[in-house]
Amino acid sequence: MEELFNPDTLLTQKEGQYLAYVRSKFRIDELAQTLVAMANAQGGMVVVGITGKHKIEGVSDADATRDAVLDAALSCTPPLILPLPHIVQHNGTNLLLITIPAGLSHVYSLHGKYLYRRGTQDEPIPPDALRQLLLERGETSWERLVPDSATHTELNHQKIATYVQRVGAAAEADNLAFLMRRGCLAQHNHTYKPTNAGVLLFGNDVERFFPQCEVTLVRYRGREMSDEFLREDIRDTLVETVRRAEIWLSENMRRGSRMVGLEREDWVQFPLGAVREVLVNAVAHRDYSIRGEGIRIALYADRLECYSPGRLPGHVTIHNIVAERFSRNESLVQVLADYGLIERLGYGIDRMLKQMNEAGLPIPEFRETAAGFLVTLQGHIGDDKTDVGGIDISEWQKMGLTERQIAALLHLVEHRRITNRELQDMSPDVSPETIRRDFSDLVERGLLLRVGEKRGTYYILK
Repeated sequence: MEELFNPDTLLTQKEGQYLAYVRSKFRIDELAQTLVAMANAQGGMVVVGITGKHKIEGVSDADATRDAVLDAALSCTPPLILPLPHIVQHNGTNLLLITIPAGLSHVYSLHGKYLYRRGTQDEPIPPDALRQLLLERGETSWERLVPDSATHTELNHQKIATYVQRVGAAAEADNLAFLMRRGCLAQHNHTYKPTNAGVLLFGNDVERFFPQCEVTLVRYRGREMSDEFLREDIRDTLVETVRRAEIWLSENMRRGSRMVGLEREDWVQFPLGAVREVLVNAVAHRDYSIRGEGIRIALYADRLECYSPGRLPGHVTIHNIVAERFSRNESLVQVLADYGLIERLGYGIDRMLKQMNEAGLPIPEFRETAAGFLVTLQGHIGDDKTDVGGIDISEWQKMGLTERQIAALLHLVEHRRITNRELQDMSPDVSPETIRRDFSDLVERGLLLRVGEKRGTYYILK
């Protein structure tokens, strides 16, 4: 299905389970039907501006067409939260691409009809299949509920303005309507009220409504919990929480420089991208209905552990977590995606695995607990046998160098030159002939240069 998202190959694909073509002059209900059918199946893509057998007519007014698409999504029950449609060009003609994410947490209907995508058709869902789908996805969304006593004044208008400006024209035309489409506002008796999602994302005082919405960051010096630690508690809107926690983790993970052989190499305990994925996934996908428990991230000398309240949602399990998608908090996920903090297509775990592998580290460990989810990243740590004074000697060991030769090289890193007498003093039980052979071997290997003759001879790094 990833191939569908590549504009260069899009028009070579046939209509089917994950792809539908729609003419530019569509009816709202016609498009909404296809959106509902794909949302109730495995997601997909709708391309606006193509009719018949790949006949391209294009989209003449992109802004008006995008608004009509959002109206179609809003006409679904419950309203369908989608990434903003975007424009691609084909031979100078505009096409509008609509992405329907896989793994949505609701079952959608249009005018009371439940549909799903089968091949190229949008068909009614049989009763048994509908019953199973309702059981898998659930019928109540915590993020769409309105907190008791919450009013529109609970929201920070500067944060909303910043978000609207980031999204652009689609949100700026009517920001209240757009926030409704995103599931951040609900309308009661002609009055707008913030939903739980709206408070989490734009609230003035998130902690007053949701004290469980906190991220606790702890750094221990060793490999186990101890009485000596550094702690930070963050209680803020989700976007600010992610940004502040990311800075704290970056500043507190182990990092430095060391010599690998004769080359200086900078290192960091974990790939920053992998840490960010762990953090953002925890914030985006935790179960916020669980009270009395927040997200906990602990940095140890050898690992990072991130605990998130709530077990895996829907049909996702430990065994299929890399391949399957299910969004418990689709409004939160979509707004975080609008900010560029998360990938709505759901490739975050794949990216995390790749980054850990490229860093030469073990793959992340995923584990469900009685009431939550735990991710563990193993990081780079020093090894007393191969790391001496900040210098990684493992490459020298692989070359088969003796302890005396390694000692000579370590001396050179600090003092820049060494003589036979100095190495003899470091190894008094070794004969002068053995010391001479040690130096000759290092010269032949291209590690040292010999300077001078007889008693004036000394060696430097090549």
